[in-house]
Amino acid sequence: MLRIGLLGAGRIGQIHGRNIAAHRDAELVAVADALPEAAQALAAETGSRVARIDAILADAGIDAIVVATPTDTHADLIEKAVRQGKAVFCEKPVDLDAARIKVCLDVVSTAGQPLMIGFNRRFDPSFADLKRRLDQGEVGSPELLTILSRDPAPPPVSYIERSGGLFRDMMIHDFDMARFLLGEEPVEVFALGASLVDPAIGAAGDVDTAAVMLKTGSGRIVQISNSRRAAYGYDQRVEVHGEKGMLRAGNRRATTVEAATAAGYSRDPALDFFLERYAEAYRAELAVFIEGVAQGRSLTPSGEDGLRAQVLADAATQSWESGQPVQIRD
Repeated sequence: MLRIGLLGAGRIGQIHGRNIAAHRDAELVAVADALPEAAQALAAETGSRVARIDAILADAGIDAIVVATPTDTHADLIEKAVRQGKAVFCEKPVDLDAARIKVCLDVVSTAGQPLMIGFNRRFDPSFADLKRRLDQGEVGSPELLTILSRDPAPPPVSYIERSGGLFRDMMIHDFDMARFLLGEEPVEVFALGASLVDPAIGAAGDVDTAAVMLKTGSGRIVQISNSRRAAYGYDQRVEVHGEKGMLRAGNRRATTVEAATAAGYSRDPALDFFLERYAEAYRAELAVFIEGVAQGRSLTPSGEDGLRAQVLADAATQSWESGQPVQIRD
């Protein structure tokens, strides 16, 4: 039984806490949050207890830590946890600064403890199956990858101001997906961005609409499209075009029922909230972490995956600001 402490009882922390408590080989021992009432509510729901972060990290009876706190705390908490001999699952990103991530990963390596980063989309059943079929050669060698990610509505400007920007906050998932699907590193990034949804986002120095092109070392091309607005729901699609055909994973809907009348065809819109869209993925990634730590397996996405996605996000930000393509060098 893997005994886990949860740091952070906000929206994503609640999801992880419930998934830990529901796993037959794990126990949610303690929950910490800056808001005591949030920690108390989740602890009562999951049969765990409330504790301070330092107490959880120092507790020898806790084997692993799940970090679901604000981004600017992630690297420090990872370092403290691994130095206490604990395995760590951390929500993306490790940090908004690639140099800080490198320092953190050095600490993890020295401590010799497992670290897994929460790029949950790798564990979505449709995306995972697309990856499996791509690796089996169903469409031959991939040539063109298209990723579309569009949110139903933008977050508050107060969030935008501390998010690190669209490329680091939102598109970082798509950078990881591109690396995951192609199994190859991008070497060139070109980004375009605009503020078309909310002028306040532009005033805060960010964009809400963006497109990025990536090119890998072998010449494969990735197209990524992001928007903070999609009137029809949470839009999450992936398409891989290869020498023998195409693989596509589409949106999730509440039901698969389709109606046909004289007025035309209709069906349910795409799910409109990421926690619903990726509910299965969140369960699957925690299961991989729990079982991987228990069995001593290597964990992915790794800290290195987190670093490489951050480097791409930084390069996209630089390209948008300069209007020029950016070369990626190790």
